[in-house]
Amino acid sequence: MNIYKQRIWWKLWLLVIAVIIGIGSLKYTSDLVETLKLEEKEKAELWAEATRMINKSELGEDLSFLYSIIENNTTVPVILTDSYDNIISSKNFNASKSDNPGFLETKLVKIKEEYEPIVIDLPNGQFNYIYYKESIILSKLIYYPYIQLGIIILFIIVSYLAFSSSRRAEQNQVWVGMSKETAHQLGTPTSSLAGWVEVLEMKYPEVTLREEIAKDVERLEKVTERFSKIGSKPSFSEEDIARVIIKTIDYIKSRTSSRIKYIFEFDTDIPVIVPMNTTLFEWVVENVCKNAIDAVEGEGTISINITTIKKIVHIDISDTGIGIPASAFKSIFKPGFSTKKKGWGLGLSLSKRIIEDYHSGKIFVKHSEPGKGSCIRISMKIN
Repeated sequence: MNIYKQRIWWKLWLLVIAVIIGIGSLKYTSDLVETLKLEEKEKAELWAEATRMINKSELGEDLSFLYSIIENNTTVPVILTDSYDNIISSKNFNASKSDNPGFLETKLVKIKEEYEPIVIDLPNGQFNYIYYKESIILSKLIYYPYIQLGIIILFIIVSYLAFSSSRRAEQNQVWVGMSKETAHQLGTPTSSLAGWVEVLEMKYPEVTLREEIAKDVERLEKVTERFSKIGSKPSFSEEDIARVIIKTIDYIKSRTSSRIKYIFEFDTDIPVIVPMNTTLFEWVVENVCKNAIDAVEGEGTISINITTIKKIVHIDISDTGIGIPASAFKSIFKPGFSTKKKGWGLGLSLSKRIIEDYHSGKIFVKHSEPGKGSCIRISMKIN
């Protein structure tokens, strides 16, 4: 079950689809605008040619066709001027404003800045100019791609916010999965106790059971305490982090395969005092070690190293397992992310919350190499 990966893929697909739609729509609209521009230019040239022929026509000629060409231009705004740019006539401008003094002159100035005029040769070396601009429909269509792009961007933003808001549901996911995690946590000591009871019943006096049963009972108490602390501010005390880690590893070691070796790469006699909530910190160590145990697949080495730099202590938990892909270095700490078919993806997520939110530290993948193993680093302030 990997809800985090599913959400990432949905976001990527949404973005890809939006980009494809946006690019395709913009390309189509842009081509359409260019086609209409060409057609309107041809209309203006045809209008100019008709005007030229009318001016050159002989008295008595049938000019109805030429006049029909001029009259049929009902979309492209045109202004006819003499050689001195004095306005002779105009067509397809706002009828209510065309009679206003200076309206057409203002339009002519703007048109001259954007478009080259069409020259109409007249008899006796005279000539007129025809100035034209895009139609109202084309003007609106020119801005349409930008409006459309804005709508697409808005769609992407709204969609992203919708998906981002689903992150709030991650908290609910944690609590829903908590019952599963609780059952999983309780399962180990309960199964162990059942095993020890069976051993007692079979009367194996050579096995020392009292201490192991006591450990499992203590374990059950700690599991209960852990979940009772979720959602409340934990209490802190000065603890020797080395002692806490050794105690936690000893419990895990006696309940995992004998083919897994645990190595302490630090001086166990030198105390490293750190303010912590022991119950929650032990949970973090267990979660990281459980992932390491899964990674080595029943046989391998798990090493724990403690180093101090200034007032920061670094706990490195390394394994010789299958490794973590670089693309998943951050994802493994997200709720719901799991590479295991039966995993809920809560262990490392809870560990991150315990270390970073409660202890003001950091937990991250220090390094990993596929097929050679990984190292998870926990950094905390000494005092």
